[in-house]
Amino acid sequence: MIEISNIEKAFGTQQVLKGISTTFETGQCNLIIGRSGSGKTVFLKCMVGLFQPDKGSIKFDGRDVIQMERKDKQALRKEIGMLFQGNALFDSLTVAENIQFPLDMFTHMSQAEKTERVNFCLKRVALTGAEKKYPGEISGGMMKRVGIARAIVMNPKYLFCDEPNSGLDPKTAIVIDELIKEITEEYQMTTVINTHDMNSVMGIGDKVVYLSNGVKSWEGNKSEIMNTTNEDLYDFIFASDFLKGLQKAAVGKK
Repeated sequence: MIEISNIEKAFGTQQVLKGISTTFETGQCNLIIGRSGSGKTVFLKCMVGLFQPDKGSIKFDGRDVIQMERKDKQALRKEIGMLFQGNALFDSLTVAENIQFPLDMFTHMSQAEKTERVNFCLKRVALTGAEKKYPGEISGGMMKRVGIARAIVMNPKYLFCDEPNSGLDPKTAIVIDELIKEITEEYQMTTVINTHDMNSVMGIGDKVVYLSNGVKSWEGNKSEIMNTTNEDLYDFIFASDFLKGLQKAAVGKK
């Protein structure tokens, strides 16, 4: 579980996060949504330790990361897996070498142990046989799966995903969503996903937090979001008059 309490963050005179509080449960896909500039990327970076909040607390199973000593933060980072928006794969490394990279950096495992773990992760994301390929030789969907395999290779307690469906076609995006959902439940991770994809929200949104101008404007689940009375969220979800018409028609049939 990750507990967020009254997080604030400013850059100079620009206040980006304005007292956000929420809780992200273990074994669930927790989604953060919002318009560009709403603060969701800064919020995610505060949680993973890339930005230091100006105020508030961020507790990972009771451990306040903001109050931690440096060595404790380093230990916590080993429990965190990260799936980056642009994949962040090393072009000069093979698929297997990319997945193994965190093991090289943070463990003292033998090469045999590393290979066993990498092969396990490859199998889990259905990439067995692709280990010797380079990122430039595989599709965008396969690169996302490599990114997921690398994110889980350290067997993390917490998984953070930044726009995991960016650049993917709708069918492949659903495959990635379902894979993240399966892994979250299978390994009982606390998964936090930064996204603008409403298909993801409706597919795997166990909890959804909507940010607007640096504040938490709404939170709920995928079943509740379609009937929201929050006008700002409604306009975000149904961005076009066509979609609003479909939603009203669906409500009228009930």
